[in-house]
Amino acid sequence: MKILIINGPNINMLGIREPDVYGKQDYAALVEFISKTAEEENVEAEFFQSNHEGAIVDSIQQAYGVFDGIIINPAAYTHTSIAILDALKAVAIPAVEVHLSDVSKRESFRQVSYAGIACVKTYMGLGFEGYRQALLFLKDYLKNC
Repeated sequence: MKILIINGPNINMLGIREPDVYGKQDYAALVEFISKTAEEENVEAEFFQSNHEGAIVDSIQQAYGVFDGIIINPAAYTHTSIAILDALKAVAIPAVEVHLSDVSKRESFRQVSYAGIACVKTYMGLGFEGYRQALLFLKDYLKNC
């Protein structure tokens, strides 16, 4: 089973950017955390992070026929990118949305998730644990499809 983990803008700045909101651990720690879970679950995980919307769209499109599932944290593009939504819909790969913070308790402009429309589940406000939960859910979901 192959899962693509996509992280959007500013996720590469974890540990620096608003640590009271996003935590004090850096992006390398996040990758290590997810990799450990994937290894324990016998899941092949590949990571992609970009601050550029088009690169994220390209990554989703390139996943077609290669990956069984996608875990995506579109970050700020969650609330603005119909292009990412359309890419997720186009490839029709089961996807789970993850947010480190609980966006439902944040600014009003963060209350819409375009990417989430194309996802089978969303985890938010769990920090790194949300990625682990997403991987476990997606593994089970794919086994039962």
